[in-house]
Amino acid sequence: MRCPFCQHDDSRVLDSRVCEDGTAIRRRRQCPMCERRFTTIERMQMTVHKRNGIEEPFSRDKVIRGVRNACKGRPVTDADLALLGQRVEDGLRARGVAEIPSEEIGLAILGPLRELDPIAYLRFASVYLNYDTIEDFATEIDRLRDESPDRAKSSGRKRPSKQDEPLF
Repeated sequence: MRCPFCQHDDSRVLDSRVCEDGTAIRRRRQCPMCERRFTTIERMQMTVHKRNGIEEPFSRDKVIRGVRNACKGRPVTDADLALLGQRVEDGLRARGVAEIPSEEIGLAILGPLRELDPIAYLRFASVYLNYDTIEDFATEIDRLRDESPDRAKSSGRKRPSKQDEPLF
């Protein structure tokens, strides 16, 4: 590690501690030339391996941008999206793998998004899982209903009755 003060090529580690909930290591270092101390933080860099063979660094912002499109017009705040992005990143980091296929990122998004907003989940899943037919949507909607039957009751929407129907 190069000293930030004198640019000497070596340094001595005085102390190492786990920080940021175990996702990073904080090291206190000292330069043998100028004897000044400095701190470094080491994080595991996750790399995304795309279908076309390209590799790029993982970006939480890119996850949020992708989900934001599915959430247009829905009651989802920027804070909700930031929390979702954090949950997705934490879940991927917990696997302990530095290289992640892009397909796994999409799958990691589906769970938290389903909890956040089922309509946004359907929008995202329809693109990500390549729904081809109306039956694909119907199957997924039935699955959502089975998982949370009380959500339909608490949505605040009233089902129209025969009395509510227009006469013409």
